[in-house]
Amino acid sequence: MTAPHPSRRREAVLREMGLGPIWRLRARAVEASGAECVAGEVAEAAPMETGAIPCLARNEVRRMPFSPPPGAVRAPASATASRSNPAPQPGPRGAEPARTRAADVPPVPDPRSRGAATASEAPDAARVARIATLEWDALEAEIGDCKACALCERRKQAVPGVGDRRARWMLVGEGPGAEEDQRGEPFVGQAGRLLDNMLAAIGLKRGEDVYIANAVKCRPPHNRTPERGEIAACLPYLERQIALVQPRLLIALGRPAAQALLAREIAISAARGRAFEHAGIPVVVTYHPAYLLRNPQDKAKAWEDLCFARRLMADAG
Repeated sequence: MTAPHPSRRREAVLREMGLGPIWRLRARAVEASGAECVAGEVAEAAPMETGAIPCLARNEVRRMPFSPPPGAVRAPASATASRSNPAPQPGPRGAEPARTRAADVPPVPDPRSRGAATASEAPDAARVARIATLEWDALEAEIGDCKACALCERRKQAVPGVGDRRARWMLVGEGPGAEEDQRGEPFVGQAGRLLDNMLAAIGLKRGEDVYIANAVKCRPPHNRTPERGEIAACLPYLERQIALVQPRLLIALGRPAAQALLAREIAISAARGRAFEHAGIPVVVTYHPAYLLRNPQDKAKAWEDLCFARRLMADAG
């Protein structure tokens, strides 16, 4: 059976995200206006009812300027320089603009912050130091046996992460749901299918140059939002995963993931369109796929965030 043409496959993916029609192919290159997309061939953006903007493919992204979403802060000129040393380096166009710090974003009052902090919110230093030395097999075994918070009591299994362990892209969600708890893999079910479509729309694929993890590794009861102490208990595992993968870009999917990576409560709406940092690695904040399933009108915003992330990755070289 003949494989579908790449352009038709992209159109199908974007329709699934609620963002089509997107592209009309043209025979030759066109001048970029900052909102065009190239994906193997040169493409022209068609008008979109959703207001989303097209994105740049990996092999063509440097040819065209990028226009962030209206009102967003423009991305820095360069991101991290290498996998072995993720600290940002000046780009060829001069000194690198400063990235947004988490402290620059207005905090969101956390209703869970009332009252005394739990013991797990002050992780044991010896435990943190030990986890920081673990290699992949030992780390995943440790996660599987973890009893650092009460989430272990009702889980079927812990869900460490999945994907390319030397990926440039690392996505962090909030925690496993019912299907993830059954299968032991993050982002399966409807939210996982939407995430796969989102990745495909920018030329990525689960398991290929992409690693996916969660802020917490065990399912919260009734799929509730992870609590602050639960995120803190799992944070040493996430930190070690990041250190082992050495990604060039982190994408926080949802508020709990952003909280874990940026060490404070923030509003997604305030953080979108800005480049943060975690351990010298650029961080982009966007909506969780499960939220997008409940609020499809915000899929266009998520699409803008993916384009923003692609620009950062392109500037990283």
